[in-house]
Amino acid sequence: MVGRTIALDTGESIPADNAEYLAPIQPRQIIATHLTYRSRCLEYRMAAIPAYPSYFMKPLGSVSHHRANVARPPGCRFLNYEGEVAVVIGRTCSNVPIDRALDYVMGYTAANDFGVHDFRHADRNAMFRVKGQDGFCPLGPVLVDADDVNPDDLWLRTFVNGTLVQEARTGDDMIFSIAYQIADISRLITLEANDVLLTGTPANSRPVEIGDVVAVEVSGVGRLENTIVELDRDLVAIGDQPMVTEQACTWRWPFPKRKPAHVRKPWRTKQEFARAVGGSRDDVSTRRRPASRRAEGDRRGGGHVAMGPSARTAR
Repeated sequence: MVGRTIALDTGESIPADNAEYLAPIQPRQIIATHLTYRSRCLEYRMAAIPAYPSYFMKPLGSVSHHRANVARPPGCRFLNYEGEVAVVIGRTCSNVPIDRALDYVMGYTAANDFGVHDFRHADRNAMFRVKGQDGFCPLGPVLVDADDVNPDDLWLRTFVNGTLVQEARTGDDMIFSIAYQIADISRLITLEANDVLLTGTPANSRPVEIGDVVAVEVSGVGRLENTIVELDRDLVAIGDQPMVTEQACTWRWPFPKRKPAHVRKPWRTKQEFARAVGGSRDDVSTRRRPASRRAEGDRRGGGHVAMGPSARTAR
């Protein structure tokens, strides 16, 4: 891309504003990392920073591109952005040490790991329906050659309607470097050319609304923009339906230093929870986790949700 024009392989140039984009890579598989940014762990008030990363996979049908619409299913409220750096593997990578891991990278692009958390109760943390829906993995707008990028010195920023909502530098905030993640995965899972690794998101992942424009900007790589729309069909009434649950709210809203008095304790009735999330008691499922999981969540701050203006502010 040169200025506001795009140079094509044919030698022609077209205005960037008139371009129609495809994803810069057709992945062989998409592997995503859970908590990798220190700021996000602090936001969750975790008892300890994770010692090792953990991973999940996104279906290939979730791949989308710059300027594509991202559709929120009807009846859902918690479609969250997660700005991320995406790594594209360039050749077979198996059981490589950290100091050689980056040699296997073809390039980098921006990604938005969208998730609709109204299905958290249904996925049991597998993220399949939460983050695997059609179009929930926009990539782009371009793929930048690995030789032109220092992955330990990237600024990752997310904007909603032009307002900065996420910001982190990989070398400062990342707990597990990109090289570490590649080496860790490749110990047991062989990575091949065109595999995509989504490397995690910093603090302040929040729900967006219909009509919002979300942009993910990676310094030296590019700016990925997508618009939120309503899915143009009703969901067939089978299987677990979307619900406003404790998981949907407490995992994706911020935790203030001092919680409002009315949400300092876990909810005990449907009415209490409905008041906290601003809905009616009929909108809320009070399906509770097993006692052991509730105790774990409470230790990490997972039993509470921030309410009021602080729940939707950018930073």
